Amino acid sequence: MKCDLLLKNGVVIDGTGNPRYRADVAIHNGKISAVGLNLQVQAATVVDVAGATISPGFIDVHTHDDRLVLADPSMQPKVSQGATTVITGNCGISLAPLGRTIPVPPLNLVADDSAQRFESFREYFDALEKTPSAMNVASLAGHTTMRAVTMQELDRPANASEIAQMQKLVQEALDAGVVGVSTGLYYAPAQAATAEEIQAVFEPLRGTTAVIASHIRNEAEQVLEAMTEAMSIANALGVRQVISHHKVNGRANHGRSVETLALIDEASTRGDVCMDCYPYVASSTVLRQDAVEQAARTLIAWSTAKPETAGRYVDELLTEQNLDLTEYLASLQPAGAIYFSMDEADVERIMAHPETMIGSDGLPHDTFPHPRLWGAFPRVLGHYTRDRKIFSLETAIHKMTGMPASKFGLKDRGVIAPGFAADLVVFDPEQVRDCATFTDPKRPAAGIQRVYVNGIASWRNGASTGARAGQVLRRS
Repeated sequence: MKCDLLLKNGVVIDGTGNPRYRADVAIHNGKISAVGLNLQVQAATVVDVAGATISPGFIDVHTHDDRLVLADPSMQPKVSQGATTVITGNCGISLAPLGRTIPVPPLNLVADDSAQRFESFREYFDALEKTPSAMNVASLAGHTTMRAVTMQELDRPANASEIAQMQKLVQEALDAGVVGVSTGLYYAPAQAATAEEIQAVFEPLRGTTAVIASHIRNEAEQVLEAMTEAMSIANALGVRQVISHHKVNGRANHGRSVETLALIDEASTRGDVCMDCYPYVASSTVLRQDAVEQAARTLIAWSTAKPETAGRYVDELLTEQNLDLTEYLASLQPAGAIYFSMDEADVERIMAHPETMIGSDGLPHDTFPHPRLWGAFPRVLGHYTRDRKIFSLETAIHKMTGMPASKFGLKDRGVIAPGFAADLVVFDPEQVRDCATFTDPKRPAAGIQRVYVNGIASWRNGASTGARAGQVLRRS
């Protein structure tokens, strides 16, 4: 048997959650052609990876990389940490079908005046196929984007005509191959949307394999009510619910993950429910006073009005001003921030739940980004798996590969087996760790030796290879 590449003498963790084993992995025409001990193949290239682990490439289920995959196709923040696939369009925010609509916050997290604009997901996917990035891309269609496109006033529920227009946009997105839809009811442009509006808009999902990924209305005092609202909509439509970046925010709510996870377990008896989370106690999004007041501390990630404040803490900045908090935050807008508002025990409890996947939720266009953009997956492997031991390495890999491929319907991805796509990462399980920090957030991880996307080396020896082997992954 002939193959393009043979990875020899590795320890395979195959993405299913099953125990690791020693094996060679043969790759041909972008697919895994054989897995086994001492494979007898004729390989154009042989790489001895003795002492290293071979796993499926990580699937970042929660990204805002909609524009980055076109603006910076090297995708170094993700490829450098072993990710081979990103799912864009989370939190109700998607670059398509925004077109020339003004990107009101938070749409400005993915769109600006320099960004390519797309009237439809068909156009967006065509652009990705003409100029591929280093990553595979699957997409969600954002409810907030559709509201902005169809409604003149966003501070009210949609009327029947607007709902019909949004239904058409959802159907067009499904026809183009999106893996589902997303909501962002936490944000002003969608706060006035009722559960009835959302269910009606997403009616085209009924009878499909598409998912609803929900940035729920409240992740603090009303977290249970907000979760119930989201899960009720998905249950009524008969589709899978993904609770996005699940957390409990604010010191008054520390420990309430016991309640939220119990609610997930109870809801799972009636419908298909899962979650994603990121491995940090700090969140990041647009600058909001309620979030600042809720957090123990807030770090400015970017500010258009005062760019020099990026990377500085609000409490320190306030000591230099003759303004109160409300006035000072207003003087920074538009802006983004990092909020230290979660409890470590909650983060670990949520991450360890059997129905939790890993997502970075990184904001790639921030001047001073949250370190999760560069470090989420190695942090799970190093800090939480090797050091904290909250789960086995096999479980960690499953949460980042086979599980998300199954939940989002990514055919022949996320598992090491013959016939599956050769999205692979080779790493040192004793050395892998996140290096990005809150003071130095753009540092590549340690211990990631090689990354292959569709059989092509995209990261090797600490650097991008320049390969652009990513594909658009459409709902099967």
